[in-house]
Amino acid sequence: MKKLNQKSLDFIDDTIYKHKDEKGPTKLILHEIQRELGYIPFEAMERMSEVLQIPISKIYGVVTFYSQFTTEPKGKHVISVCLGTACYVNGSQTILDLLVEMTGAPVNGTSADGIFSIDATRCVGACGLAPVVSVDGTVFGCTKQLEDLKMLVLNYKKEEAPA
Repeated sequence: MKKLNQKSLDFIDDTIYKHKDEKGPTKLILHEIQRELGYIPFEAMERMSEVLQIPISKIYGVVTFYSQFTTEPKGKHVISVCLGTACYVNGSQTILDLLVEMTGAPVNGTSADGIFSIDATRCVGACGLAPVVSVDGTVFGCTKQLEDLKMLVLNYKKEEAPA
């Protein structure tokens, strides 16, 4: 397990102490930590457990229950492909396979260069746009936008390539 630097540890402590006296602070603290660090490290859950006097199993349960939380660092660009029924029958698996090939990131993982993460998700509530893919929060719907999606990924690859 990668050790966190002092700046990250200080941020975790500051966030916990800032919210510890609020009612039900767990999700609020977790959101702030993830927003800053990009994921929820186990050390953060341990520290929350200690300070808030909550069993670590309960904190871990919250982290693993809600899909917006992750315990693994994500790439610089996060691509989410909906595999819900409407998206799947409209070709999202083919799009997912193409993105894995283009980025080198495994499904629900991060590319070796740390540039891309690919997440297979379930229904995102945009069935009318199926198949749906989001890149860093920007939603791409319908296969007619597939070329735009390919170009975006290629542009990110070009931008991130070593000079």
